[in-house]
Amino acid sequence: MTFSPRRELGRTGFVATRLGIGDLADRQLPLATCVDTLRRALDQGLNLVDTAPGYEDGYSEEIVGAALCGRRDGVFVIDKIDHLDRPVAPQIEASLRRLQLEQVDLFAFHACSRLEDLQQLLAPGGGFDQLRAAAAAGQLRFRGLSSHHPDVLRVAIESGACDVVMFPIGPFVDRRYETEVLPLARARGVGTVCFKTFGAGKLLGDTIGYQQPLAARPRGKTSSGGGATTPTLPTLTVQQCVHYTLTIDPDVALLGLSFPNEQDAAWAAARTFAPLSPGQLAAIRAEAAAAIAGKGDVWWNPPAS
Repeated sequence: MTFSPRRELGRTGFVATRLGIGDLADRQLPLATCVDTLRRALDQGLNLVDTAPGYEDGYSEEIVGAALCGRRDGVFVIDKIDHLDRPVAPQIEASLRRLQLEQVDLFAFHACSRLEDLQQLLAPGGGFDQLRAAAAAGQLRFRGLSSHHPDVLRVAIESGACDVVMFPIGPFVDRRYETEVLPLARARGVGTVCFKTFGAGKLLGDTIGYQQPLAARPRGKTSSGGGATTPTLPTLTVQQCVHYTLTIDPDVALLGLSFPNEQDAAWAAARTFAPLSPGQLAAIRAEAAAAIAGKGDVWWNPPAS
């Protein structure tokens, strides 16, 4: 059973699958291995893939470009503008070279989480105007923004400049992403691609994020797949995390799954999905708060006021 497109991504007209393919880059692995892993996801029908120049210093873009060679049609490609204070055109050109593509579907300003940065991007001649010029030149089709702050996302959506916004949705995120940002995006016809279902891995294991072990703690026994270790602190299951995000229902849940066994676990959870009740959601949030405690900075939430 493969995944099928199910919903238009905002006003883009592209019908996306429920799950998207997140960053797969790991310079400890050969390019061919990473390409095979990404193609494995494409073979399951997933049709949205996300990358950025800063993911392993361009390695992610190289992987995406190689994986899409000969199979570009029908895949929505998202890339990022990492440097918000620099001209857009050279960044786009460098990304397209690494991707070996003439055009991507969406360029999004990456991790724009301060209102002052957003205002600069929205100013006449600023980043969004520069993206519009690049779109006119055929280098991209749509414009967007990823952010770790609900206030920034609200202003970006209301500005009308974004076709797609990217933000956290999962068992441990600021609730405003769920209760304010997602409904506003839907009302304005803006696509939603959401990340942090697994809390950068913190909800599933003993890590400060992205498989980096906790400092000053002995690691558990190594288990299969990617050097993961048996957790010694509280965790959630893959199914709890995936079912939570799918219940909240962004257009696309972007999952960063670097190994086939991780992919299989997430896909199995998605295939058994049934919407959770409010009580079940609240219970998972409580477990997530316990599972993430003591595992370092939660950078995708704004500081508590």
